[in-house]
Amino acid sequence: MKLRTSIQNKAKLSATLKSWLPILQSSIDDLESTLNEVTSDNPYVQIDNPRQNSLNTKTKREKTRSGSGISDSIERFCLAKKSLYEFLLEQIAAPLFPTPKSCKIAEMIIEDINDEGYFDGDMEQIAQDCGCSVEECEKVRKRFSYLEPPGIGACDIMESFLFQLEQAECSSEIYALCLEIVADLQNHAHFKKRVHYEEAMKVIQKFKNPPAIDYLASDREVIPEVFVLEEGGEIEVSINDTCYPTLIIEDSKVKSKDSYIRNKIKEAKDLVDALEMRKATLYKIGLMIVEYQYDFFKGGEIRPMKLKDLADEFNHAPSTISRAISGKYLECNRGIFSLKSFFATAIDEDTSNAAIKDFIADLVKNEDRKHPLSDMKLLQIVEGHFGITLVRRTITKYRKQLNIASSSERKKLYEISC
Repeated sequence: MKLRTSIQNKAKLSATLKSWLPILQSSIDDLESTLNEVTSDNPYVQIDNPRQNSLNTKTKREKTRSGSGISDSIERFCLAKKSLYEFLLEQIAAPLFPTPKSCKIAEMIIEDINDEGYFDGDMEQIAQDCGCSVEECEKVRKRFSYLEPPGIGACDIMESFLFQLEQAECSSEIYALCLEIVADLQNHAHFKKRVHYEEAMKVIQKFKNPPAIDYLASDREVIPEVFVLEEGGEIEVSINDTCYPTLIIEDSKVKSKDSYIRNKIKEAKDLVDALEMRKATLYKIGLMIVEYQYDFFKGGEIRPMKLKDLADEFNHAPSTISRAISGKYLECNRGIFSLKSFFATAIDEDTSNAAIKDFIADLVKNEDRKHPLSDMKLLQIVEGHFGITLVRRTITKYRKQLNIASSSERKKLYEISC
């Protein structure tokens, strides 16, 4: 009897966890779509989204005020526009990705493409999760050079330009010259005497940096799921319940002898449990972030915090937790931050590499475009500001991870307005 009860409880927990992982990994914008997929064949559950209802009410008011067919068409276009990630996922199919394995690798690569369109993930981790070599994963990523928007999935600005060149409409002579110029972009003026120089530069000047810039301009509103607010000197963590869809179960037939009805209602209740587990998990993550990053919420810098600490707490692989917190945001008195931004490795006991990267990005953003900061100059400023000792190659590595070109490359990019 005890064994049977244990097996039944384990089966119930497994059913909930099976629903919990995809629900947890979905962003708040995609959560309703995930729930719709799971409940598509269940007639005893309905999804009520207060955010969507609010949007529909607002849309009706605007239509009433405008009364214009043109305005209605614009509204439909704006509401139907796909996100960058939805657009990319639609392109993961044959002939570029002909096998289930190549599709899986491509989908995992997409998960690690940042808002600017650059790949900033761990290829070794992806290879491990997919059971293949890093070389095989890289071959799949290289096929992103044929996807839209051009340049997507590149590791840095130079590779993005090469990806965009693959899709540029130009003659073979201009293509060959563009290839040479991109490889030595900081010295593009050296090619001025070449016959097709002007045409080649016109092609290069059309390249987009970052490649997903069109999507940055029209990003959907960021909705924080975790609130970390200070009240009377005390820091409190709460979940943004108002942004969550509500599952309504028609349980009037729960006592029915029909096994189909009973199973569907049980599935619906498991889904409600999974949604509550998502909230509880994010709440716990919020508490852990406050515990590790207390100084940050009091006005200090982000301190070193490992993703493995979170993975061990939930007994899941770091890659699973990484995908789970991806696309989720926290709001505090200092603004809105992605959950991933709180996880950084240590430079020393008090300084994280995330703080240094943010500092470097800010320096480059405000630098003199006629005299960009070299890595050595950045090193001197960073060491002076943080009171630490680094080597130049560390600054170079962080600059590349931020998709920032070298000082000489930036100077030429500023000149050609790329």
